[in-house]
Amino acid sequence: MALIVSLFFGFVPMFMFAVFVYWLDRYEKEPKALLGAAFFWGVVVAAGGAFIINTAFGYGIYIFTGSEVAADVGTTSIVAPLVEEFLKGLAVAIVFFMFYKEFDSILDGIIYGGIVALGFAATENTLYIFRNGYQEGGWGGLFLLVFIRVVIVGWQHPFYTAFTGIGFAIARTNKNLFIKLIAPLIGFGVAVTTHAFHNTFGGLIGGFSGLAAGTFIDWIGWSFMLGFILWMINNERNLVKHHLHSEMLSGLITPPQYQKALSPWNMTTAGLHGKSTARFYQVCGELAHKKEQLAKHGDEGGNLTAVDKLRAELAWLSPQAN
Repeated sequence: MALIVSLFFGFVPMFMFAVFVYWLDRYEKEPKALLGAAFFWGVVVAAGGAFIINTAFGYGIYIFTGSEVAADVGTTSIVAPLVEEFLKGLAVAIVFFMFYKEFDSILDGIIYGGIVALGFAATENTLYIFRNGYQEGGWGGLFLLVFIRVVIVGWQHPFYTAFTGIGFAIARTNKNLFIKLIAPLIGFGVAVTTHAFHNTFGGLIGGFSGLAAGTFIDWIGWSFMLGFILWMINNERNLVKHHLHSEMLSGLITPPQYQKALSPWNMTTAGLHGKSTARFYQVCGELAHKKEQLAKHGDEGGNLTAVDKLRAELAWLSPQAN
C-alpha cells in the first residue's frame, strides 16, 4: 500500500506540473507524442541511469576514501548534478538534432527541458517518498516527504534542465557558428551549477535552517524563471502578430480571427468551439513560427513548402473557425 501511495504522489503531481508546462506553450504547441517521449525518457532512462551511475560513483568514492561523508558529499554535490543534468539534457539534445523543425524558439527549449525533468522527478520523488519517507518514518515520514518533494522543491529539476533547453534553443535560433557551439555548453554548465548549488547549500547550513534558506533561494530562482517565461510568451505573441498581419491583409484570416490568434488565452478556450476552431488557431501559430524560420534560415528543410501547406489548411479551416 505504501508503495502505491508513493507512486501516486511521485507521479501524479509531476504529471500535472507537466500539463501546466504544456499549457504555457501558448502559440505553437509541441507534438504531444514528442513531449510524452521526453517525459518517458526522464522517468526511465534519465532516472534509471542516474540511479545506477550515482550509486556506482558513491561506492567508488567510499572505497577510495573510506569515508561515508566524502562519498555522500561527493555524490550529492558533484556526481549527481553532472550525471543527472547530462542524462536529462541528452533528451533535449535528441530533440534538437532529430526533430529540429519542432525546436524553433527559446520557449520550446524550456518546454522540452522542463518535461523531461518532470519525468525524472516523478521517479526520483517516488524513491525518496517510499525509501526516505515511509521506510524511515512510517506514514508520517511519507507525507512529510510528499510535502517537501512536491510543494517545497517540486520545481527544482525543471528549473535546472530549462537552462540546457535554453542553450540549445539559442543555438537553434542563431546563425553565428561560435554561438551555436558554445550556447548548449553554457546552458548545460548553468544547469549543473544551479543543481550543485541546491544540493550543497542547504547541507552546509544543516537542519531546518538549511532547508528554509535553500527553499527561499530556490523560489527566488523559480520566480525569475517564471518571469522569463512570461516575457518569452509575450515575445511569441509579437512574432505571431507580425507574421499573421499580412495574412489578415490578404484575406486569408479575418480581423476578428487575427485578434483571437494573438490572445494568449485563446488556445485554452478554442477547443470549446470544436476541433476545427482549435486546429485553426493552432495552425495560425504554426504558420507564424514557420514564417519566422523561413525568414531566419531560408528554405531549410522545405520551409517554403511548409508555409504554403499551412496557408492552404488555414484557407480551408477559416470558414469553420469562430
